Amino acid sequence: RKSFDDVVRMLAEGFSTSRGRRGAYVHHDAIGKRLRARRAARLAAITSGGAIPDNFDYDVILEPTETRVGSVHEDFAIESMQGDIFQLGNTSYQIAKIEPGRLRVLDARGKPPTIPFWIGEAPSRTDELSWAVSRLRAVVDEHIDADQGRAYLQGEVGLSRAAAEQIADYLTSTRRALGVMPTQSTLVAERFFDETGGMHVVLHAPFGTRVNRAFGLALRKRFCRSFNVELQAAAGDDALVLSLGPMHSFPLETLFRFLQSATVRDVLVQALLDAPLFQTRWRWNATRALAVLRFRGGKKVPPRFQRMDSDDLLALCFPDQVACLENIAGDREIPDHPLVRQTIDDSLNEAMDIVALERLLADVEAGRVACLARDVTEPSPLAHEILSAKPYAFLDDAPLEERRTQAVMMRRWLDPESASDIGALDPAAIQQVIDEARPEPRDADELHDALVIHGCLTEAEARGTARTTPGAAERPEAAVDLAALLGTLQAARRAARWKTGGGVLWVPAERVAQWRAVHESAICEPELSLPDRQRGETWTREAALVELVRGRMELVGPATAQEIALALGVDVGDVEVALTTLEAEGFVLRGRFRPLEVRQRAVAEGPRAPGDPEEFCERRLLARIHRATLGRLRREIEPVSVADFLRFLFRWQGLEPLHRREGQEGLHAALEQLAGFEAAAGAWEVDLLPARMTLYEGQWLDALCLSGRVTWARRSVPGNGSARRGGPVRTTPIALMPRSQAHLWLPPSHDAAELSAGAQRVHDLLLRRGACFFDDLVRGAGLLKTQTEQALGELVARGLVTSDSFAGLRTLITPAEKRRPGRRPGARPYAFAGAPPALGMDAAGRFSLLPEGSSEQERSPEELEEVARTLLLRWGVVFRKVLERESGLPPWRDLLRVYHRLEARGEIRGGRFVVGFSGEQFALPEAVGTLRKLRREEPGGALVSVSGADPLNLLGILTGTERVPSVAASRVLYCDGVPLAVRDGQRTRVLSVPDGKTPGELERALVQRASARRPGTSEQALH
Repeated sequence: RKSFDDVVRMLAEGFSTSRGRRGAYVHHDAIGKRLRARRAARLAAITSGGAIPDNFDYDVILEPTETRVGSVHEDFAIESMQGDIFQLGNTSYQIAKIEPGRLRVLDARGKPPTIPFWIGEAPSRTDELSWAVSRLRAVVDEHIDADQGRAYLQGEVGLSRAAAEQIADYLTSTRRALGVMPTQSTLVAERFFDETGGMHVVLHAPFGTRVNRAFGLALRKRFCRSFNVELQAAAGDDALVLSLGPMHSFPLETLFRFLQSATVRDVLVQALLDAPLFQTRWRWNATRALAVLRFRGGKKVPPRFQRMDSDDLLALCFPDQVACLENIAGDREIPDHPLVRQTIDDSLNEAMDIVALERLLADVEAGRVACLARDVTEPSPLAHEILSAKPYAFLDDAPLEERRTQAVMMRRWLDPESASDIGALDPAAIQQVIDEARPEPRDADELHDALVIHGCLTEAEARGTARTTPGAAERPEAAVDLAALLGTLQAARRAARWKTGGGVLWVPAERVAQWRAVHESAICEPELSLPDRQRGETWTREAALVELVRGRMELVGPATAQEIALALGVDVGDVEVALTTLEAEGFVLRGRFRPLEVRQRAVAEGPRAPGDPEEFCERRLLARIHRATLGRLRREIEPVSVADFLRFLFRWQGLEPLHRREGQEGLHAALEQLAGFEAAAGAWEVDLLPARMTLYEGQWLDALCLSGRVTWARRSVPGNGSARRGGPVRTTPIALMPRSQAHLWLPPSHDAAELSAGAQRVHDLLLRRGACFFDDLVRGAGLLKTQTEQALGELVARGLVTSDSFAGLRTLITPAEKRRPGRRPGARPYAFAGAPPALGMDAAGRFSLLPEGSSEQERSPEELEEVARTLLLRWGVVFRKVLERESGLPPWRDLLRVYHRLEARGEIRGGRFVVGFSGEQFALPEAVGTLRKLRREEPGGALVSVSGADPLNLLGILTGTERVPSVAASRVLYCDGVPLAVRDGQRTRVLSVPDGKTPGELERALVQRASARRPGTSEQALH
């Protein structure tokens, strides 16, 4: 009732301004309890009424047709310039002229926009969708293995393979980086440094923008009151970020206790008064209440005048909102006015969701929502979105170019296997920074300076400062006699030995007053007098201990309170109080920086149980440790040697025994890698495929071909000569490929000239009828079976024909006498490992003419990208030299453009991955992770024998040795990427013999082929 009476009073009394009373639209008869409209009320309601707010959008007018094509935000229009290009819908327009309320544009004809983003208030994700996102994260977390996550997303959610891989890797990397998956039941705060030493905190809370905007504004206000500084902050659907200043230092776990459910509403009300959303919603409500008119005198009130009227009304109804903050003590006093109440209510419940925030904080207080804090060396993948948020997510008025988050370095891709590394500091980096912080005096003055800065040095530290001085290793005369330096300082009474109950310290004269305040009964040898400027100073024990701990923290790096207390000879509790004071100043940070066993060992001799002790570290040193850790990670992607790259290729293509594929699907994956590569027909089932499989069976290849997933063909066009009339032989180059990619690899034209008479008849028959079985070809062409077989062989050798099954090619390249059921006793069977027991044309399926592929000029950008992706899949790392074994590829310049585009999209990595090769190099992100992992591994000494027809026969291409012919009879033996032996025809050459091996062992390993199985027989080795 009170709210209703207040609205009635507002409409009856209006507002008293310097220009008279305004906004009075009813007569209120309080005695008769009646309301009547005033004379001007009807016109105002008709012309200015309505609940839809006026955003002052500019109409976009397309010239010269004067067609209205849409609207843009007023600020967007005003801040644009003539000639700018922006995108509206799916069309780009160029600004021709900006008029009041109108933006005149021309069709930009597909030019890319020069204005990168829109400004305004972004819509928020619904509560239901936020819950679904959280649930998806939780379910994927249950299948934390990336492969299991992909299988779940493809099978249960119905995503494509590419989408499932991206989501699974994204969430798996986050889970391993943070140790937990952020959901609505688990909040995670992560803190990290940027490149300038500043700190940022990202709070992962997938509750949608309305809740996170309220959370961020309230936290920002709480920081403002606690640290007396304004923070940069941004909020999105899944997280919020706070960019901390150098004075902010606090235990990260306490972030979740900064706000309480009982008081967060009051804090948020005070916070939103400074946010732009309050001003906007105030104007909207004033317009709805007819306190600000949209039309006056039959004309539309210009936007700037409406804003002025709105600001004047706000000053009248809410004086504290526009008052100078210097004259306001404490919180702004909220007036009991209907428009103010409604605006605050709209801000809390429409722009934000205060009820959901209060419920969330209550759940946190009750323990129903878990809260975890993580200090990391770099942001997790989930944090990247909020760190690169656009202006509509900002909770303060700092522009995009001034955001502190711009200084945060983020990886474009993070290997899920190495994601856990970002949550831990490198022990070597910690030790490096500690060593760098340790003073290395070269004379007495430098040693005295170190004593003054750090407050003291223990005798062990003082001795350590002189162990390694600059140039001492190269010039023995540069070594410093520390005892002489200390004696010099002691004789000059600039330093003294300070004996406490805990040990002996070296103390400078400038710090004696502080040490006397801490240790009143200590013995000083010799007794030091204070410098003149310090004789009037007095120190309390607490203040002196804070300064001594400050100097100590600048020296030791990460340390527990117990370690500091032991060095200074004071109680642990006193040191903890001093560290808390330094933490409030932002000088030190609390956390767990060293490995657990190191921290436990550091406090093992103290009065407290080891447990999981906390550490403190001086802010500047910690930032250097973070940078050193990131530097190590960046150095790990330095170029690898050729030997390491070959080790990588053996693992990437599955030639290493532990990385070979299994089953029919594994065979299909291997063929996807080898798509389009031409090798001798007889080498596929003897060398290439068995080398990549745990156990190869030829029936799997037949099944893949018959199912339509794989096909085979000759890609290269044979030259002139008698070979053009012959059928295929075991050395005929044949390519296997997924049928969906056949158009990428087939030649652009087929030369059917100079065919034999039988081949011409079969060719014409296939051209008329399409695909035919062998018996149909025999009858249709009017040839004998042997003649038909010879004709098909000639067509296959010319690259004109293929068959449904690989059995067709297998039969054509098998001599007829070796296909007969009754071989002479003792005859050697044909050596195809996976060949069915009976070879014949009946198993070939249908024969058909090959379609023509695209020429270099006709190849579309999409086809070119498919070829480039296939090469990346085959090699992992692609550069010009590694493609020399390939034939029929697009020009390198065309591939280069594709790789540049993929790199710009963040899908691949560009850089220098293998040493010794000029030109640009590109790699799949997962290949970079494998290279990094392989670099850290010690070589295992495994021997790998590679056929000369294998694409990995890179001897003489990547290495400086002589090339080995690309024929199946040749072989190369590698050990850890180093070539050891070569078989060229009947001749075997041993290049080098590693320790523990003999030439005979190398020769046996060289000729040994991978194991395979004939259908219906036991496992055997092929030779």
